[in-house]
Amino acid sequence: MTDASGSRDNSTPGGAASPVESKAIGRAARKALPLAAQADFPSTADRDPVALLLRQAESRVPELVPVRHGRMLVSPFTFYRGAALVMAADLGAAPSAGLPVQLCGDAHLANFGAYASPERNLVFDINDFDETLPGPFEWDVKRLAASLVIAGEDNGFSSGDCRNTALAAVERYRVAIRQFAKQSILDVWYAHLDVDRAWAGFTASLSAGKQKKHKQAIRSVSTALAKSRTRTSLQAIGKLTTVRDGHRRIVADPPLVVPLDDLTALDPVAVRSELGSLVAAYRETLPADRRTLLDHFTLTDVAHKVVGVGSVGTRAWILLFEGKDEGEAVVLQAKQAQESVLAAYAGRSRYVNQGERVVSGQRLMQASSDIFLGWLQGPRIGGTHTDYYLRQLRDWKLSADIGEMSPPSLLTYARMCGWTLARAHAKSGDRVAIAAYLGKSAEFENAVVDFAEAYARQNERDYDALREAVASGRVQATMGA
Repeated sequence: MTDASGSRDNSTPGGAASPVESKAIGRAARKALPLAAQADFPSTADRDPVALLLRQAESRVPELVPVRHGRMLVSPFTFYRGAALVMAADLGAAPSAGLPVQLCGDAHLANFGAYASPERNLVFDINDFDETLPGPFEWDVKRLAASLVIAGEDNGFSSGDCRNTALAAVERYRVAIRQFAKQSILDVWYAHLDVDRAWAGFTASLSAGKQKKHKQAIRSVSTALAKSRTRTSLQAIGKLTTVRDGHRRIVADPPLVVPLDDLTALDPVAVRSELGSLVAAYRETLPADRRTLLDHFTLTDVAHKVVGVGSVGTRAWILLFEGKDEGEAVVLQAKQAQESVLAAYAGRSRYVNQGERVVSGQRLMQASSDIFLGWLQGPRIGGTHTDYYLRQLRDWKLSADIGEMSPPSLLTYARMCGWTLARAHAKSGDRVAIAAYLGKSAEFENAVVDFAEAYARQNERDYDALREAVASGRVQATMGA
């Protein structure tokens, strides 16, 4: 990444500056890169988003690459979800304020959601860290803002509603950062968004008339919150497995779910022989108390699973662990971790294992993380070892149905995302310097949303470029998978 002076900055987030020094750093950054400059989008004539996607496909499972392209072609928003590398290249070409944080790296609105904390509270947070890396704080903010504009347009919202939604997210980010700058670092680390408490407070704030007017929407959200608590490993086991010959096995659903024994590209015998050592290696990345918990379970089956949009083509496995007592089980997901799409523009990670990079970034940015979150280096595939991170497949996980949102509901959701992103950045970066850079006015959010609207137009052109590449045969796509 380059700061406002044009020099490459590979520094890590945080620092030991005093509050006075941090304020000076933020104000100097604003002089070097004025807030209005955040609106600039330096599109270049030789820009080729399709070439970037094809380059990215070289490290993915070949037979799944057309599935990925097909999912990206569903809409401009699904394209945007899969085009994190394209936006990373665009952001990397622009000057930055030089204020680093631990970035999510792919902070679009669908990568936020609710899940269970270890204390069994439903919390709202960022939930995808495949691209996490230290870098300029505004990169995450711009990716979030652009996603809100693009998602709103996909939903048929007016341009005014789209802009207001994105403005609400960025304004909430700016205000929250300034609030966190006044708090102790311990208070920042303790901060979290409890979904039940936030929802109860929101509904209580509505007048009787508004509650009646939005009765159906309120009931729908309340039902979704209750349903989230049924999304556990046991529910996943009931959906993904069956009992055969007295043993529980993962059910095949090719090409989306393929048990290890059915994978022709791998030697199941060789992989199974490594499983014991792989689980032992993963176990060592867990805190001591979680190791004791894992020891109550034994790995009994493995399958390959296609996940997401941007992640399609990377290897993802579901691991069935059964406990000593009948009916006691847990399903973990092992997801391949490749080099972050930001690495070419923000500097390579200090972690050799990309799974450790993901886990470290996730633990730093989230208020609380999955109790089984860890990493390992997997068996050789294609001549090289593969890095993975592991977590529970489901644990009260709840994702918003973006396509069903109205302008008011998306605006509320946008504010939640903005606050959450600010808290994550405040944990890792110099929150006082960032607050000083952002200032008290609305200039930052207006500039970022100007950028977001311009980027939404660029995203449409990139989406059309992929469609044309498929039509011409340059790119292969499988629709509907």
